[in-house]
Amino acid sequence: MPELPEVQTIATALTPRLVNRRIEAIPHLRSDMLQPQDSQFIRSVVGRQIIDLRRRAKRIVFQIDNSERFYIHLGMTGHLSVQPPAATILKHTHLIIDLDNHQQLRFVDPRRFGAIVWMGMNDHTDLGPEPLTLRPERLRAILLRTNRAIKTALLDQTLIAGIGNIYADEALFYAKIHPLNPACSLSVSQIQTLNRSIKLVLRRAISAGGSTIRDYVNADGDRGTFQMMHRVYDRTDERCYLCKSVIVCIRVGGRSTHFCPKCQKNE
Repeated sequence: MPELPEVQTIATALTPRLVNRRIEAIPHLRSDMLQPQDSQFIRSVVGRQIIDLRRRAKRIVFQIDNSERFYIHLGMTGHLSVQPPAATILKHTHLIIDLDNHQQLRFVDPRRFGAIVWMGMNDHTDLGPEPLTLRPERLRAILLRTNRAIKTALLDQTLIAGIGNIYADEALFYAKIHPLNPACSLSVSQIQTLNRSIKLVLRRAISAGGSTIRDYVNADGDRGTFQMMHRVYDRTDERCYLCKSVIVCIRVGGRSTHFCPKCQKNE
């Protein structure tokens, strides 16, 4: 599933192509990809200008000129691109938006775990704070509220928004924290280190265009390269770059979790 760096990469590429463009028509929309399905999405956006586009957590949020908003969640295999109308319409294209410059925004999602969500004037009240601007004191207050494993807590979007499986594993490795340690048990110094590690990993991943493990490509169809810099994720049975121990994979909260048992001791 595309996580914060992948979604940020796509949002950055789409912004100059979509901001200040007027939505002329929506010739195609798969109704079961729209939430809520009874929303007046098409009626609300056609004729409106896109005045802002940004990432919030793993969502790409479009603001139109009356301050209403909608977002697209890419799910596991979703892809957004701007294409000329004459371009071949790919299978599993669920949304086509005609723009005023004779281009189309297209949303393709083979596995259909993504969504187009009409927000209107509502805010993202279901999401926690953004990790790239999170202060250590706020992170500590968040983690003290739960005794779940730190890996599970990092994946909870209501606590911290945007971190997914790849970058939780990588950040915990850089912080030398075992993924099973209870979130509320971390010391002040561990939380400070974890906060720095989260930011470091996410910023490096954004610079590399994200990680392509299977399906992810950016808005231009290019693969990310951060997977070549992974220290633990998807490296089961390979040697740790620091201590040469064997990377282990376990299940934590139903998610595959990679770590170095020597560098990340369970305390």
